Amino acid sequence: MRITAVLKQAGLYLSCGALLALVVLTIAALTPRKWGTLPRSGDCNYRIYVSGGAMHTNLIIPVQNPIFNWRQHLNLESIGGKAAINYHYLQFGWGDRIFYIETPNWGQLNIFSALRALFLQNPSALFVKGHITVPHYSGEELKCVKLGQSDYLSLMKFIEASFQLNQQGKTLQIGSGQDRESGFYAANGTYSMLKTCNSWTADGLRAANVNTPLWGGLAPAVMLHVRNGCECGER
Repeated sequence: MRITAVLKQAGLYLSCGALLALVVLTIAALTPRKWGTLPRSGDCNYRIYVSGGAMHTNLIIPVQNPIFNWRQHLNLESIGGKAAINYHYLQFGWGDRIFYIETPNWGQLNIFSALRALFLQNPSALFVKGHITVPHYSGEELKCVKLGQSDYLSLMKFIEASFQLNQQGKTLQIGSGQDRESGFYAANGTYSMLKTCNSWTADGLRAANVNTPLWGGLAPAVMLHVRNGCECGER
């Protein structure tokens, strides 16, 4: 009887601890890092986009502009072949390496892969996809953000630093997407419940002085707080 009572008490403590952690994370996800009217940061000349649904967020970046050219850092032909010459935008997302490669879309979600990704620390990958125009996926929100030059370059530096490099300083492509316009690259960092794909997006936005939640693990929370002191206007 004493063992049963101890087990019940332990179960109660664990349940209370899990509930408290859930409450804390929920509050952190709904609380912005910056309050009130945000000051204008720089010249606001450089436009990026953030796309997000219920589970995942992506950064959408111009292939090139007067201050940064992704063609000098990535071989776009390796993910898009001859079509890559027409790419004007790149979509970047970070996540669990095995889950990313084995789950081409949410309709093919494997619950065991999802649980492994959440409860273990796993190697990560970057997903890169080329687009001719800014993509707007069904069921996802798309937000435009304008950045000043220094903030834009800080975001580019953040994305660059997320790629794992070989001894020659080159990115490591580890797979191709099923649509022949995307690729997977070895990435720095490990994926876990506390460091998710959305946390990566939030970290990148934070590097560019864009508002984010205290905890960026949830896609809707990241999308809720995306703003800075620049007005983006129409696409």
